[in-house]
Amino acid sequence: MTADTTTPIAAASPADAGTPAQASRRDFIKKGAATATFFSTLGHSGVWAAGSDAPEKEEVKIGFIPLTDCASVVMASVLGFDKKYGVKIIPTKEASWAGVRDKLVNGELDFAHVLYGLVYGVHMGTAGPKKDMAVLMSLNNNGQAITLSKALADKGAVDGPSLAKFIAANKRDYTFAGTFPTGTHAMWMHYWLAAAGINPLSGARLITVPPPQMVANMRIGNMDGFCVGEPWNHRAIMDGIGVTANTTQDIWKDHPEKVLGTTAEFTKKYPNTTRAVMMAVLEASRWIDAGLQNKMKMAETVAQKSYINTGVDAINQRILGRYQNGMGKTWDDPNHMKFFNDGKVNFPYLSDGMWFLTQHKRWGLIKSHPDYLGIAKQVNQIDLYKSVASAMGISVPKDPMRSSKLMDGIVWDGKDPAKYADGFSIKA
Repeated sequence: MTADTTTPIAAASPADAGTPAQASRRDFIKKGAATATFFSTLGHSGVWAAGSDAPEKEEVKIGFIPLTDCASVVMASVLGFDKKYGVKIIPTKEASWAGVRDKLVNGELDFAHVLYGLVYGVHMGTAGPKKDMAVLMSLNNNGQAITLSKALADKGAVDGPSLAKFIAANKRDYTFAGTFPTGTHAMWMHYWLAAAGINPLSGARLITVPPPQMVANMRIGNMDGFCVGEPWNHRAIMDGIGVTANTTQDIWKDHPEKVLGTTAEFTKKYPNTTRAVMMAVLEASRWIDAGLQNKMKMAETVAQKSYINTGVDAINQRILGRYQNGMGKTWDDPNHMKFFNDGKVNFPYLSDGMWFLTQHKRWGLIKSHPDYLGIAKQVNQIDLYKSVASAMGISVPKDPMRSSKLMDGIVWDGKDPAKYADGFSIKA
């Protein structure tokens, strides 16, 4: 675990109650230096000037959906990292991503653990009411999966190619689920089906189901497969109703997933609050990834009824990279869900946001090519993130674009997004 470099501010004792002249000059300087050190770790150049840099809102509501990757928001509150930075985080459990969207837009929530593509969908007006949004930081990479029903797996459809073969030979309507139309899971499911040669618009039906309801819906036969975050893929295996066909890190290693999101209006109105919350969540992210014991403690915490409400055994294996597919295969995955990874996780790469826009265009959610880079620069708060990371001694990449090869062999680097979006053989 990274050592805590902040210097606590000493509480004033009755002996300190007099004027500086009554204290020794040395003590006075020492205390002033300690205070300045503390505030410099918050990104302040010195002591708060008459409270001008103090968080404008001392209590903030952060919405979350019951998923393993809500952990950094929950642990920031549970471990008291929020108080360290002068705010109180109230994690608020939500029933669906549509609910998260509505409450963020109308101000009932201040921030949210939220799908990357949902933030862009709201900003573009393709996911409900249009509102200027902000991605403050990425919360996790990896750790979602594609689950196929046990009924399909028993007939030999266990991955993309075998599913395509099965669908071609057995004509009927096939239904797959994501968690929100412009969200990450819908895009992973679309991408995965298309990579296997299945057109997700004409060869299958895609529905939206809230994450905690995925397993129950598969149990009663409402879908043939789904894409969702953990622990619901592992839960489907434990309950004997589904198998893991692929993890999302098979689709894109170290892919962007959930973000800490808010409205652009909030960041402008409450800049110090925004920074304080980012620091608390970043510190929790760093704490989770610092070691095995922390991950186990996190799993025990988020499994509780007030958060995910499932057995800890549904969570604690996959966060350590210990996978099974429900068909007898087990493996250790080095690309499991990560929350910090020496700061590599949390930087809000412009190219990550742009990728979701390319897929929204690919599948007809937006009709014409937007200004991909311009929109990403509006939404992803790169400068704000850099200032917060710098204050916390967290390294940031030199380039706000990154390059990755996805499962179909196509490289995404953000250089020509329109060409990339138009270059797929299966698209709207």
